[in-house]
Amino acid sequence: MEIPPVVIDRLPLYARALALLESQGREVVSSQELGQQLNVTPAQIRKDLSYFGRFGKQGRGYNVRKLLDELRRILGLNRQWRMALIGTGRLGRAILGYEGFGPQGFRIVEAFDSDASMIGKEVAGLIVHNTADLEQVLERSPVDVGIVAVPAETAQDAIDRLVKCGVRAILNYAPIAAHVPHGVQIKRIDPVLSLQGMTYYLKAGTGAPK
Repeated sequence: MEIPPVVIDRLPLYARALALLESQGREVVSSQELGQQLNVTPAQIRKDLSYFGRFGKQGRGYNVRKLLDELRRILGLNRQWRMALIGTGRLGRAILGYEGFGPQGFRIVEAFDSDASMIGKEVAGLIVHNTADLEQVLERSPVDVGIVAVPAETAQDAIDRLVKCGVRAILNYAPIAAHVPHGVQIKRIDPVLSLQGMTYYLKAGTGAPK
């Protein structure tokens, strides 16, 4: 059964909310309460979870620990994922310094740049490799995920090279609509587009939607 991508995108939100509840000592939560926290209807939560099996019992809610464990298993968050970063400019260095990856099972293990002033430097505990050596480095140190934080004009080439190295998941911070072959997952992170979407509502005087 093919699962809609929008359902997959909501699962990490459920997992995050459940992790917060667990940290607060909660043992059981209803779909209604979970929905209120995430602005999702209880019916939508139950439908999303039904793609993966039966969780909880009607009138009794979900066991927080059990459901969180199941969602982590479904999302593959019960293992470590190795990542490579291409681009160690200001954005890339900020990504390297971000401490939120590790606790969730993501670890940047290789970093690359084409700027001669950055090659060979240590940033956040990693030695920056020459982007020209990407294939050679990833052959001996394979990764699961690629992060692209380079200018738009070089982003597609960086993505193509990651794909050739066998990387099947890419987080793209470059402002381009990148192309990848079937079977490769790519997510575009572009805060400017998000801001431009919100300014429609500001211009209309209605305020940004909740």
